[in-house]
Amino acid sequence: MANHYDRNPFAEEEEVNPFADGGGKSKGQSKFSGGAFYTTSSVPPATNSRLSPLPHEPADFYDRDVPVDIPLDSSTDLKKKEKELQAKENELRRREQELRRKEEAAARAGIVIEAKNWPPFFPIIHHDIANEIPVHLQRLQYVALTTFLGIFACLLWNIIATTTAWIKEGDVKIWFLSIIYFISGVPGAYVLWYRPLYRAFRNEGAMKFAWFFLFYLLHIAFCIFAAVAPPVVFRGKSLTGILPAVDLIGKQVLVGIFYFIGFGLFCLESVLSIWVIQQVYMYFRGSGQAAEMKREAARGALRAAI
Repeated sequence: MANHYDRNPFAEEEEVNPFADGGGKSKGQSKFSGGAFYTTSSVPPATNSRLSPLPHEPADFYDRDVPVDIPLDSSTDLKKKEKELQAKENELRRREQELRRKEEAAARAGIVIEAKNWPPFFPIIHHDIANEIPVHLQRLQYVALTTFLGIFACLLWNIIATTTAWIKEGDVKIWFLSIIYFISGVPGAYVLWYRPLYRAFRNEGAMKFAWFFLFYLLHIAFCIFAAVAPPVVFRGKSLTGILPAVDLIGKQVLVGIFYFIGFGLFCLESVLSIWVIQQVYMYFRGSGQAAEMKREAARGALRAAI
């Protein structure tokens, strides 16, 4: 027979709250359940936690006055930017077409637009012998270019030599004259005889040969005069010729050597220039350019008379 005081295994146990009853003191209570007495005790609360408290945040950790940039680009803004880029592209295309039309109109009118490409390190003029001058005339044109660069070298060395003479002799007038020769001689040589020859070989009119012959003869005369340097202007020492070189070699050896080098440069320039004018004249006579120049001169005189 079952004991009347046995515990009922199917009875619900009373839940005990360990944190109840105020200060968490341990108290024992007697309970009667299923005909049996038993004692329950409350579990004491945890008094020592292993978790440390979080540090306090500074007062200015969250600054409400600082603006926060939040991207708000929408599809409308993207479409607007796309339209602006497309408008700029259309404007560039329109300007390019307008520039092309102007270039074509200038070409039809006979106006040649020359891009500056020489010298390569600092382009100031248009110069393209390989592509613009006929093959059979390129060698002669290159020699003419050598004479142009030669007069540049002669006048530059003339400045150096007269500078040493000025330091040794104390005559500043010859130095100023050498500067004037260089400033007027180099651009004048390009404008007066080199560019007319270049354009004449490029088949731009026979009258260009007349300009070349006239001023190239003056160029040769100046080179011969400078190689001799007679005592005409300031005793002739403003040019590095043979006469001032002989005069200075006995007084200032270094200055005399500089003048002899200048004399050699002017002699070489004179010889090359004479060869160039001979070759150009032979081409001028043999290619029919002389008859063409006469016809152009006659038409010009007729227009002037009318």
